[in-house]
Amino acid sequence: MRWLVGWSRSAAGTGAQTGPDGPDRPDSPGPLVEPVGARLLWGEPAPLWAVGDWRPDEVRVVHADADTRLAVLGRCGASDDALRSGLLAARGGALRHLTAWPGSYTAVARVGRRLTVAGDLAGARPVFHAAWSGGTAYATAALPLADLVEAELDIGYLAALLACPDSPEALGDGTPYTGVRRVPPGHALVLRDGARDITGYEPTSSLAVAAPQLDARRAVEGVREAMVEAVRTRLAAPRHALVYGEYGEHGDGHPPGGGAYDSNGAYGSSSAYGSSSAYGSSDGAYGHERAPGMGPAPGTGSAPGAGPAHRRTAYRRGPAPGVGADLSGGSASGTLALLAAGLPGLPGTPLGFGTGTGERLLAVTFNDLASDGGRTRESELERARAIAANPRLRHVIVAAGTEALPYAELYDGPLTDEPGPAIASAARHRRRLAAGGADHLVGHGARQVLDAHPARLADLLMDRRRRHLLKPVSALARADGPSAHSLFVPFTVYRAARRLARTSYREGLEGAAAELLAPRAYDPYGPVPGGRAAGGPVDASLAALTWCRTGPAARWLTGEALAEVSVRLQSAAVRANGLTQRPGERRAAAALSRHAADHRVLEQAAEVRGQRLHAPFLDNQVVRACRALPEALRVQPGARASVLRSVLAGAGIRELPPGWGAPSHAAHAAAGRAGIGASLGPLQDLFATPLLADAGLVDAGVVRGALHAAASGVPLPLDGLAELVSAEVWLRRLLARRGTCWTGPAAPRRRAVAGGVPPRPSL
Repeated sequence: MRWLVGWSRSAAGTGAQTGPDGPDRPDSPGPLVEPVGARLLWGEPAPLWAVGDWRPDEVRVVHADADTRLAVLGRCGASDDALRSGLLAARGGALRHLTAWPGSYTAVARVGRRLTVAGDLAGARPVFHAAWSGGTAYATAALPLADLVEAELDIGYLAALLACPDSPEALGDGTPYTGVRRVPPGHALVLRDGARDITGYEPTSSLAVAAPQLDARRAVEGVREAMVEAVRTRLAAPRHALVYGEYGEHGDGHPPGGGAYDSNGAYGSSSAYGSSSAYGSSDGAYGHERAPGMGPAPGTGSAPGAGPAHRRTAYRRGPAPGVGADLSGGSASGTLALLAAGLPGLPGTPLGFGTGTGERLLAVTFNDLASDGGRTRESELERARAIAANPRLRHVIVAAGTEALPYAELYDGPLTDEPGPAIASAARHRRRLAAGGADHLVGHGARQVLDAHPARLADLLMDRRRRHLLKPVSALARADGPSAHSLFVPFTVYRAARRLARTSYREGLEGAAAELLAPRAYDPYGPVPGGRAAGGPVDASLAALTWCRTGPAARWLTGEALAEVSVRLQSAAVRANGLTQRPGERRAAAALSRHAADHRVLEQAAEVRGQRLHAPFLDNQVVRACRALPEALRVQPGARASVLRSVLAGAGIRELPPGWGAPSHAAHAAAGRAGIGASLGPLQDLFATPLLADAGLVDAGVVRGALHAAASGVPLPLDGLAELVSAEVWLRRLLARRGTCWTGPAAPRRRAVAGGVPPRPSL
């Protein structure tokens, strides 16, 4: 786990924190409070720390003069000269220059007394802030700030996260911790003497006049250039590998030479990153203890902070040296694997077991032997084998049984910043990622940045481009197969799109708030009413043709929780007068933000020691290039596969296996249903006395009935059940942790959420 943290305060508030050797000396005596196991990048009056197992090449600091400096943390493809040029541009107010370099990173610019922290466009690298000590503290993780301000749990936010996960109107800028706020994607946090301002750095389009669009050919070329540059940035980075062997053979986890492994597995001396967990002290504050009622720890180690068995054995095995990539047979992962294998060999600076020019890319395919994915899984495996025939690919198939199904090993895992559905399937992802490379490419985010959100059909109607709706609505009519309803699908979809185009943003929010208060006329754990199969493409598209929609877990929330979310939507409707986005544009951005947040939870929940996950589709430059694609191109059936084919063709890769680019959702649903059936007993025990029920969010009996119905084959929204299970597990891990993320004479005396779950919300 890696994060950065700092603060800005008025001159009166910084005096007590300044050492006698000067206000800006990293070697001066430390402040009265500092994060555990941190590395100081610059000191007072606005200090900045890097915390966790950062690699040396992932932390870069450049100076323009004594009062102007820039820190870039993460994988950035810009040279030092380019960083200085961007710093000088940002000094004049052009903040967008801090986000225009290839890669995925967080930029912190300090110009005199002004501090600027730029978030990314997708939200995969978020920025959080909180009022503290007469100023503002900021970080790229929410839990350290919650510890710093001794925050309590925000039950209203959890209710909104379960009821409307992809609706920013319900979530706002909140986090699960009271007083800790999130900077929206595409914005920067600007601090001056502790005063904060949230500034957007992306140009906004008019609601009345459509923004000028690039030619389709030029837009696709822009996507190709961005994708190639994103992959090239990862290949050009220094190679990293861990040294395995005698360090963990005896179970103590202590290597020779005076250093120590921290509880995240990072090696370093006490003067670097420290020998403690990134989220707390060595007593396991990161979440390695067992939550109440979650069973015994599977083999507690003797090293300070040692947790589950997979963390102890990670000293002897881990990711392979070099670069790896997922190869599921789908278009997104296949594109990244072929690009990484097809680009000219780039020399990497060997660190540990380094590899240089001509290295073979490690392609990992996950083969689920326990769930019945049908022909979809078999066809994906065949496509993966065909792609892996490339001589520059080294193919590894990870076969797994019931032990790798979703909901397996729920009692074993780290604490994440916030709940997310990836917690329920973390063990499954960890098995796949452990077979990958030290730098591993994944195709997450491709669907969100390339596919057209159904609400974009309303954008086309607002621009009077009705003829472009013909192909997408015809494809939806064929999606559910021939039936009596298929003849009416085009008219139904068209009416829904026209209704959305004629509905104002405020009316849409007020309608969604009213629906949350309406009596539910269906069984909360029974089948979904309607003539078509639940969760079909037509149903999903119709549900998405709205300004705001409820999530799949909303049906199992209590009336009090839904009323809390309804109040949030009504308050957002009152403030909705200044909206300048179209419905499709806004809904697509919200879906991307939600997916990026879930990807960040996946990174934390399934973290493998010494490995870095890279999602190039979530990079700023790739997101910008994909947003330039014309809407008429986006809404065409198979648009994502067509764009990625053009990307590969531009890179010299034209031979693809038959069926490449076909959508695949059946295997995911089959794995989820099989996982509920295999873990039904532990899941029922988990919801015997759930903390979510103590907080007034769910009724325990209703959730247990829904789990039993899903295991019996009732067509329920499995994603909603995954969100409920993940939220319950996250709450238990949060309340089980000890210690805080801070040390020093003025460190907070108690951790965040020290008082347990607050009582039931009341209106």
